[in-house]
Amino acid sequence: MDTDDFEPIKKKPQAKDLSRMSIEGLGEYITELKAEIVRAEEAITKKTKARAGAESFFKS
Repeated sequence: MDTDDFEPIKKKPQAKDLSRMSIEGLGEYITELKAEIVRAEEAITKKTKARAGAESFFKS
C-alpha cells in the first residue's frame, strides 16, 4: 500500500485569468510553473527510488 492512498483528494485549482496578466507577469508565471514541474519530477524520482529499494528488500 502506498502512503499516497491516505492523502486527501484535493480539488483542481481554479485556472488563472491570463488575459489580466501583463507580458512580464506571464513570463514570471511560466517561470514559477517550470520550477514547480522540476520539484514534482524530483519528488517522483525520490519516490521511485524508495519504492525500488523497498521492492528489492522484500523480494530477497
